[in-house]
Amino acid sequence: MSYLMKGVKCCSPMNQMHKVTGTLFKAHILKNTLGINEQQFKISRTLSQLSSEKANSYTYVIVGAGSAGCVLANRLTEDPLSTVLLLEAGPKDTLLGSKRLMWKIHMPAALTYNLCDEKYNWYYHTTSQKHMDNRIMYWPRGRVWGGSSSLNAMVYIRGHAEDYNRWSREGAIGWDYEHCLPYFKKAQSHELGPDQYRGGNGPLYVSRGKTNHPLHHAFLEATQQAGYPFTDDMNGYQQEGFGWMDMTVHRGQRWSTASAYLRPAMSRPNLSVAEKTLVTKILFQGTKSIGVEYVKNGQRKKAFASKEVILSGGAINSPQLLMLSGIGNADDLKKLGIPVVCHLPGVGQNLQDHLEVYVQQKCTKPITLYNAQKPVNMVRIGLEWLWKFTGEGATAHLESGGFIRSEPGVPHPDIQFHFLPSQVIDHGRVASTMEAYQVHVGPMRSTSVGWLKLKSTDPNDHPIIEPNYMSTERDIWEFRQCVKLTREIFAQKAFEKFRGPEILPGKHVQSDNEIDAFIRQKADSAYHPSCTCKMGQLSDSTAVVDPQTKVIGVENLRVVDASIMPSVVSGNLNAPTIMIAEKAADIIKGLPSLQEKNIPVYKPKTLETQR
Repeated sequence: MSYLMKGVKCCSPMNQMHKVTGTLFKAHILKNTLGINEQQFKISRTLSQLSSEKANSYTYVIVGAGSAGCVLANRLTEDPLSTVLLLEAGPKDTLLGSKRLMWKIHMPAALTYNLCDEKYNWYYHTTSQKHMDNRIMYWPRGRVWGGSSSLNAMVYIRGHAEDYNRWSREGAIGWDYEHCLPYFKKAQSHELGPDQYRGGNGPLYVSRGKTNHPLHHAFLEATQQAGYPFTDDMNGYQQEGFGWMDMTVHRGQRWSTASAYLRPAMSRPNLSVAEKTLVTKILFQGTKSIGVEYVKNGQRKKAFASKEVILSGGAINSPQLLMLSGIGNADDLKKLGIPVVCHLPGVGQNLQDHLEVYVQQKCTKPITLYNAQKPVNMVRIGLEWLWKFTGEGATAHLESGGFIRSEPGVPHPDIQFHFLPSQVIDHGRVASTMEAYQVHVGPMRSTSVGWLKLKSTDPNDHPIIEPNYMSTERDIWEFRQCVKLTREIFAQKAFEKFRGPEILPGKHVQSDNEIDAFIRQKADSAYHPSCTCKMGQLSDSTAVVDPQTKVIGVENLRVVDASIMPSVVSGNLNAPTIMIAEKAADIIKGLPSLQEKNIPVYKPKTLETQR
């Protein structure tokens, strides 16, 4: 009975009314609570995004850990209040922290391995070159810590003082020789000690060759027999002439910018470095750069810069990233459906490079590097280098070279020579076949100018590269001179005891037309692409950055690498690129430029003769 009464009590009208009222009240409370929770969720999500942005925010974001990027990462983190994120598309240049395990990078004599390896190399190719028998040219570029300074032949050449004075005339005010020389010196520690031209306390160690090879001596003797001067420092007072070349080799190891600048800064808490990270876009608020978007391990991420984004990807990657981000020729960008942030038609234009050709001679004595390239000897050389960083593996063997003028009236050298006591075939991708020696020779101030453009909106697609090689009569004439003047040197008495038959061009190549055909078939890039984000004045419609390295027309964005050269220098590009970054670091920090006035520079006694 009590059980039934309990059941009746539960179903009474009064209790039903209480239940309905309670349900309505709970629903009201729940609705309000949900509304509050929704607002809280939105606030929480916003705060989370802000927190994430703050966690991924730095004072500077640098794109590219190459020859310029490593310099900037070091110099900008000297200020403990500045935080820097350095992003590199390629891998580290060490394995388990060891240089020995990455001997293909750090052993100087192993340099051709990485010229042929896509792991550390962008492996670019040009369009078919219509003035060079429609050949497609191979362009290796570094994609690793140190960039191309981890792939190059380690030749340290600054160019001529007049190159920098020309930059100033071309609109790069403040980049003349007296404002650039101090930064070459700041970067450098030369093993011969400091002087008016050399640095003695910088992070970049520079040395001379140690092999004392008889063919290098024969080459230098032959150049003097041909009437050219000996110069004891082609980076100092006198570029013109022949002598011993400076190299970025230290204690038998390649001394890239990763070794010189990046590794010493890695312990700083204000430097973060990410490898295998492809930057796909610069982020903007209007025309103000605020950060970058990148892909790492297949995930798309963002990093923000409170002060500046700095592009140091080099002469191909920097203009490519600008265009992918909406900065470039508006018509070209619109065709690809890229929203235009700033119409800057000079992006990717003004592409300049050095071409060179090999003049090769068979050697009658077994003293070249041919035997060193046999497997059993390579093992011996490799083991000595791994053990002591000494021996034939401790040099790139490009230890002598020089600069001359192609004809009377040329004010400073426009032809460069690198001598090698070996034979190189197809960028080193094919093994040498005989005892031979060669000169790499080419014009330094080519009048042929090219361009590069986006192939698509996919950051993984290489851009279209059109160097427009050999498109002027002047370039054709200069290359003829290169061959004729090299043959004259090789014909001197100093080579008599070594000289065998000419391999390239070959004795059958004699007339101008035959030499021209040889050049079209055999000339190749010296790996010096530059000038695609030209520095200049705001009044110059082809300029991309101003003399402070700021991208014109937008805010908080700079380019610092070989792409900002107004014109290519008369020599190799690694030393000038490091100088550019050293000087730019002071500009970014707001420091006054270093300057050294009235530094003497050699001038020929007369321009009426070629030598």
